[in-house]
Amino acid sequence: MNNNRWLLLPLLLILLFGLNLSLGSVHIPFKEIVTILTGGESSEPIWRDIVWNFRMTKALTCILAGGALALSGLQMQTLFRNALAGPDVLGLSSGASLAVSLIFMSQAAGISFLRTPNPWTVAIAATLGCTGVFLIMLALSKKLLDNVSLLIVGLMIGAGTSSIVSVLQYISRAEEMQTYLIWTFGSLGGLNWTELLVLASVLLLGGSIALGLVKSLNAWMLGDNYAASIGINMKRARFWIILSASILTGGVTAFCGPIAFVGLAVPHLVKFLVKTTNHKILIPTVMIGGSVLMLFCDILSQLPGSTQVLPINAITALIGAPVVIWVIVRHSKMRV
Repeated sequence: MNNNRWLLLPLLLILLFGLNLSLGSVHIPFKEIVTILTGGESSEPIWRDIVWNFRMTKALTCILAGGALALSGLQMQTLFRNALAGPDVLGLSSGASLAVSLIFMSQAAGISFLRTPNPWTVAIAATLGCTGVFLIMLALSKKLLDNVSLLIVGLMIGAGTSSIVSVLQYISRAEEMQTYLIWTFGSLGGLNWTELLVLASVLLLGGSIALGLVKSLNAWMLGDNYAASIGINMKRARFWIILSASILTGGVTAFCGPIAFVGLAVPHLVKFLVKTTNHKILIPTVMIGGSVLMLFCDILSQLPGSTQVLPINAITALIGAPVVIWVIVRHSKMRV
C-alpha cells in the first residue's frame, strides 16, 4: 500500500469544507468567512448568522452523515461478504420511511392528531421505525445461521415496508404525499445546533462500537472457520456489527432522511485508493471518504451560480450509480 495515498482524503476534506462554507444563495467573500470563523467582526452582521447557523451546521451535517453511512456500508459489505451490500440492506431505511410516511400521510393512516408534524416528531418516528426493523432482524439473526439468509430477509422486509408506503401514497391526499416525497429526497441543511449535537452523539456511539470490532471485522473477511479459530464469537460479533450499522444508519435517516448510494459506493472507492483490507485503516479512511463525498455532493446540489438547490439524493445517485456499475463489472464473477 502507498502510505501517502490516504493523505489525499484529509486534504480533500479540508478543501471541500472551506468551499462548502463559501457557497450559498448569499455571496459572502471567503476572507469574510475566515474572519467570522476566527471570531472577528464581519462587514455585514447578518453574514455571521448565515455562516454559523446555516452553512456551518450544514457542512458539519455532511461530514457526520457521510462518515456514518460510509462506515455502516463498510460493515455491511464485510458482514455479508457482498460488494453490493449497503447501509439499507437490512431494511432499516425502509422501516424509517414507513414510520415517517405514517406521520406525513396521517389522514390516510387514520391518525388525525398529527396534522403538523415538527422535525423532532419526524426524527423520533424514523428512529422508532429503524429500531422496530432492527429488533425484527435481531430476533431473526438468532434463527438464521447464515448471513445470506439474513440478507435476503432484510431485502424482503424492505420490499414489504415499501409496498405499505405505496398503498398509503395511493390513498393519501396530494399535499400529504408531496411532503413525504420531499422528505425522501434527503436534506442536509435543516438541522440546528441542538439537533446536530444529538446526531453527533448518536453517531459517536455507533462509531465507537465499530472501532471495537476491528479484530472481528478483519477475521470475518477470512471466513467463519478462521474467525472461530482465533476465538471470535460469531453470533456476538454479528450482533454488534448489526447494532453499530443500525445506529449509524438510523441516526442519519432520522435527521437527514434516507440518503442512498453513499454507503454503497464509498468503501469501494476508498479500498481502490488505499489498497488494504485492514479495518484498522479502513474505518477512519472510509469515514473521511464518506464525508468528502457528501460535501462534494452537497456542493454540486447547490448549483453554483444559482439560487436553486437540487435534492441531495439526486446527486448521490448520479455519482454512486456509476460506482455500482464499476463494481459489478469488476466483480463479474462475484457470487450473489
